[in-house]
Amino acid sequence: MSTTEIFLLAMLIIFTIPYLIWRVGKTEYFAPLVVVQIITGILLGPGILGAIFPTYYQFVFNPNVIQLLTGIASWAVMIFVMIAGVELDLSKAWEYRREGSLTAALALGTPLLFGCAAAAVMLTYDGWVGPKGMTWQFILGIGMACAVTALPILILFMEKLDILRQPIGQRILRYASLDDIAIWGVLALILLDWTRVGRQVGFLLAFIVAAYVFRKIMIRLQERDRWYVMFIWLAACGFAADWAGLHFMVGAFLSGAVMDAKWFNQEKMDLLRNHVLLGIMPVFFLSTGLKTNWAVGGWAVFIAAGLLLVASVSGKLVGTQLAGKILQWEKGEASIIGWLLQTKALIMIIFVNILLDKNIITNETFTALLLMAVASTMLTVPMVAPKLQRMQALISKAK
Repeated sequence: MSTTEIFLLAMLIIFTIPYLIWRVGKTEYFAPLVVVQIITGILLGPGILGAIFPTYYQFVFNPNVIQLLTGIASWAVMIFVMIAGVELDLSKAWEYRREGSLTAALALGTPLLFGCAAAAVMLTYDGWVGPKGMTWQFILGIGMACAVTALPILILFMEKLDILRQPIGQRILRYASLDDIAIWGVLALILLDWTRVGRQVGFLLAFIVAAYVFRKIMIRLQERDRWYVMFIWLAACGFAADWAGLHFMVGAFLSGAVMDAKWFNQEKMDLLRNHVLLGIMPVFFLSTGLKTNWAVGGWAVFIAAGLLLVASVSGKLVGTQLAGKILQWEKGEASIIGWLLQTKALIMIIFVNILLDKNIITNETFTALLLMAVASTMLTVPMVAPKLQRMQALISKAK
């Protein structure tokens, strides 16, 4: 077969198998389609099906096909991260800055500390730190991976639970948005390369000037032109950030963060996000699964994933409980908010993909983090739904 034919065969696998598992297995309650796609990627990867049927893996996912899939996956994620940047409502965050900053700090800071402690335990064993990873980068990277909240998946879950447009849903979005900014700031710090610090400072200074000019241009354009110019801006920012050594994904987030959501029709932006998630993000999810590895031993990877899951879940819940006590939230709110902010799949996976690309973590650490992200995301709706019903019943009874 030609490379094109094998590539299309890979695409057929990518879109067919997860969909059938999701639809026939009716997994939506605990595992939405995106989570099933990630799990399928792990199963189809070199560590499981590739180890059982190496000939299949070498034929379908040969280097040429992997290269094609990686290119599509990179562009898909860049668009997705840019949209997340566009949707940040900084004016709302500023309006509720005391409540928002305190909650975001505790909901991010506590699991960050717990995750750093888990990383310190992992450092006592070989096989977890990448060849170019320094100790502080590894510890901070693992800690932030435990603290991350996936804003796009959070929105999807809150829509399913019918609380997105309710006051509690809007509050959670503000907390998650502030955490989102912190995530990319920490990533930029981890990726800071002192041998190229001149380039990186130059990039940031040039970005400030370019963003000012870009905003002036966008304000004067009609909306139909803004959609096209947005992608030109995305490619330029991604290229410049990667050239500076910060990674193209940092540029993608910055490209969206300097845009105002009001420049675009909200329904069309929602459609763009959904279409990207439907049409090209599955390639990223499967590509992610192909990077998994169990070389240090399957049990070791699962034990590490369990340690990280405990650090992540307990840290998030402790942080929101502290915020709830300080801000005097209603009974049950802290637990609901803590579990919803626990949603990790997607943004966390993008984050650890970057750490892996930069050789800060190994494939084994990546696999453990991926398993943790999948598990924490699958726990969210089953844990939140009954708590939400009880809280709503209490509110109705009080009325």
